Amino acid sequence: MEPGAIGARLASSVVFPLIRRLFVSESTGAGLVDKPVRVSGLVSFKGEKRTLSDRELQKIADELVRRAGQSTGVEERMPSYERRAVAHAVADSLRAMGDLDMDDVQAVSLGHLALSQRLRSQSPTATLGLSSDAITLHAAVMDTACLHVLHFFTQRSAFVPRTLVEQSRRLDDLRAKVDALLFRTPSPADTPFEDRYAAYIMSKYGKLTIFGLDFPGVSSVWPLDAAYLSLDAASRAASDVPLLLPADHVLEGRNRVLLRGVAGSGKTTLVQWLAVTATQEEPDESLLYLWGLVPFVLPLRALTRDGASFPTPDQFLAAVGCPLANLQPTGWFDRVLTSGRGLILIDGMDEVPEIERESARRWLQDLLAVYPENRWLITSRPSAVRDEWLADEGFIELDMAPMSRDSVASFIKRWHKAAGIGDQYAPELIREVQAKQALGRLAANPLMCALICALHQDRRGYLPDGRKELYDAALSMLLSRRDRERGIYKPGMIRIGEAHHIQLIQKLAYWMIRNGRVEMGRGDAVDLLAQSLPAIPQVAEQGTPEEIYRHLLVRSGLLREPSVGSMDFIHRTFQDYLGAKAAVEGLDFDFLISNAHLDQWEDVIRMAVAHARPAERVRLLNGLLERGDSSVDGRHRLHLLAAACLEHATELDPSVRDAVQKRAAALIPPRSAEQARALADVGPVALELLPGPQNLHHENKNENEDAENDKASNEDYFTVLAAARIATDAAIPVLARYRSHKDLRVRAELVRVWGRFDTVHFGEEVVAYLDDTNLYFPVSNQRELRELQRYGGRSRIKVVGNISQEDLVDAVSRHRLTHLWVAVDVGWTWEWLSLFTNFQVLTLETSLVSVDVTSLADVRLREVRVPAGVAVLGSENLSPATKIVQEDPIR
Repeated sequence: MEPGAIGARLASSVVFPLIRRLFVSESTGAGLVDKPVRVSGLVSFKGEKRTLSDRELQKIADELVRRAGQSTGVEERMPSYERRAVAHAVADSLRAMGDLDMDDVQAVSLGHLALSQRLRSQSPTATLGLSSDAITLHAAVMDTACLHVLHFFTQRSAFVPRTLVEQSRRLDDLRAKVDALLFRTPSPADTPFEDRYAAYIMSKYGKLTIFGLDFPGVSSVWPLDAAYLSLDAASRAASDVPLLLPADHVLEGRNRVLLRGVAGSGKTTLVQWLAVTATQEEPDESLLYLWGLVPFVLPLRALTRDGASFPTPDQFLAAVGCPLANLQPTGWFDRVLTSGRGLILIDGMDEVPEIERESARRWLQDLLAVYPENRWLITSRPSAVRDEWLADEGFIELDMAPMSRDSVASFIKRWHKAAGIGDQYAPELIREVQAKQALGRLAANPLMCALICALHQDRRGYLPDGRKELYDAALSMLLSRRDRERGIYKPGMIRIGEAHHIQLIQKLAYWMIRNGRVEMGRGDAVDLLAQSLPAIPQVAEQGTPEEIYRHLLVRSGLLREPSVGSMDFIHRTFQDYLGAKAAVEGLDFDFLISNAHLDQWEDVIRMAVAHARPAERVRLLNGLLERGDSSVDGRHRLHLLAAACLEHATELDPSVRDAVQKRAAALIPPRSAEQARALADVGPVALELLPGPQNLHHENKNENEDAENDKASNEDYFTVLAAARIATDAAIPVLARYRSHKDLRVRAELVRVWGRFDTVHFGEEVVAYLDDTNLYFPVSNQRELRELQRYGGRSRIKVVGNISQEDLVDAVSRHRLTHLWVAVDVGWTWEWLSLFTNFQVLTLETSLVSVDVTSLADVRLREVRVPAGVAVLGSENLSPATKIVQEDPIR
């Protein structure tokens, strides 16, 4: 029996009314005074003010034990005579309060657990002869009772408020957490199953396959907690200041999130991380919001396999092949979801064929209608669903942000450590990725970064520049060179050359693309190989279609079997790349063009342009332009897709290139966040199309010019938004054009993305020139802090990372700083702010229930700003000229 479970299930609404009867009321004549009083003078079952008899005290103890027994299933496992003995022991321990040699202030300072221990130690004979379960029950009931005893003390009007107001707030917070635990604790009948299910989740999702780690003696499967790299998600509504937050916190304070990200950006890895974290007994303190939730990982590729219908909640486990599906207790899923304990992780909305997405949406709406109080995360490629696709259902839309330079460097180091080669090659590769623009552009997500690491190691430092060349080199490494160089081939083994390997696998890829699938049944794959092998006699003579299939699965490094009877690619990117190759070789250009409006075909079209010969590229791109010209709804999408293809067109008729750029220029400057995102998805080629700022100075003369300037500022802002999402060094000159802009949104976006670029380069070209009027400069590390000081300092600084107060004192201009915004919880005191002679406003963005500003007593400032609902301790010590401002959210 777990003591915590007993306490968690004794809710405040049950316990507090019983505990309150143990003490005298505060009515007139009660004899209470506005100072600490002895606990023995407060109890209602002793002394001259006695109003509670021994019998009534015993009834309170009986009720506490009965409630604990009912809520935890103890009644079924513990004999009635032993429960009665526990109730007598609880009464004896509560009675010991009448003999406590302390006052109410001292009791609160002691804390509820220590008070419980004190009372139980003063009645040592109470538990003699009880079983271990009974003793545990007695201790847990007393722990919970003492929590509410102390809460009663702090709520008395005569309790000395200035003495322990912080402890009082902590007790309130603790009570709220105890009540919350009521909904995070499974019923006793479900606990054994949930323990097994948690172990299954840990086993299935607690590992991560790192691409390219197939060296001799090195496992490509790495523990998730060691391999996981926390990335960022971007949140931005059209009217809000852009915001970056850790991706593993997307569900903190948000119950419904639609997370978009390009292929390889880490969406599925994030789903794994959230599922595993929720099942851990002791998760990281920063992720406690996931504690006690029950994860349901629902990859849509598996749910819709072979045309299957979307599952109902009772089918969730069976639909994903969980071996525990038939063992779940009757009604378990309903109890979990009704209590709001579900963590529903729906991965890959883009992997549902477009014609089936409305069905998926209706399925989701039905689930939300029945089980609204859970946490829901849906992932998708950016263009698979329109903006605000689930806005009516209350979903917030976020985007996976590209990896920052620091994240790329950290990933490269981890990859090399996993490969067992330490830092021998990592520093060289980091320098190369940061120096070569094309390479740095490719290393923007975990998949491509891993691919680059593998190729750099395999080719002993030589790396191709373009995306197609990288994929070609990766396929060569996976399909032939590695096995050949390691001497794996032996007489009698099936041996398939690289070209034939690719021919066979690309047929599987193209079948999946044409049929709108990301998985293929094993039987279909074998049948397709049987049709293809007669044309390749060198391979056909080495084995049956089944044997050839097995060889491709085991030796190619590209295919896997996610479940019995199905096959897919290790990553969707390779499926699109090889499918595009098959389409070009089959001269299926009209078919490609006719499907270009579908988001599942976007990468296929891009790679088809890369594979095509010059005349074939002209045919493809002209076809996209003509379809776009004749389309009303899909014009922008097709024209932007054609522009995105230019990056892969190494040789192209200049007139066609000009025609593509002319169509794309009609969509520039972007006029909405959606258009900005679409332009960014085009890639670095879009940077060549983006204009310079239209509205630098706002020199307005009349209302018409005011309106025109507002429109121009909006367009400038969305242009900066698009360029900033293309986080390569090539974006820096484009963004630098806007460094003199007067619009606060434009300046805020420019400084917000500083961390995505090289600190010094971006700082010298952009940040150093930004007008700091009303602009907070976010700093996440000492380097950025030092750079700001090198530019003469700034008047407003926002701390968003691990920076100490010593760092600030040493690196911030003492005469220039007027506003400081601390956006992370820190344990600082504030007397050092007196060193800053012109300081005016301190903003504290905190998750704590209170902040102590006593140390600001000698600091002259105008305002202290905190979120609404946060208690400000020590404000009476501040100067009368200092104003406390509480508002939510902080602006």
